[in-house]
Amino acid sequence: MSTAARRMALTAFSALAATTLFATPALATVFHQGISMRSQAHINGQGEVVLSGTYHCELSPTSGAVQIKATVVQDGSRLSIGAGEVFCDGREHHWKAVSPLTAGLHEGPARAVAELQEIHMSGLMPRALSTVAQDERDIVVVVDHR
Repeated sequence: MSTAARRMALTAFSALAATTLFATPALATVFHQGISMRSQAHINGQGEVVLSGTYHCELSPTSGAVQIKATVVQDGSRLSIGAGEVFCDGREHHWKAVSPLTAGLHEGPARAVAELQEIHMSGLMPRALSTVAQDERDIVVVVDHR
């Protein structure tokens, strides 16, 4: 195969790989894991921000602990929240992340990211953190007037 033909084949393969990578939907996952979040975040009567959604995951013998991290960005304010326990049994579960309203979040449009993260341990210390599934979207922050 000539050098020009090799370059053309490599270029075509690279373009196909890039198209596949960047055309992957937000809910795409690896290793049978996924996460989604609802299109609204709520500020409740106690002054807490609440995000929620669903997730599913399966643990392998080499998997570490799994956690959910949710982040809301609005008008330059950023709030990251951890969710409760994560059960990786292959079934879909609901998650909810609740945090005191410490950032300048308010009613209106925002951008949010929910991440399913795997923590790789080295003894008792975390060695690495991998995002194994992610959902990023525009949301609306609403105030519950109850």
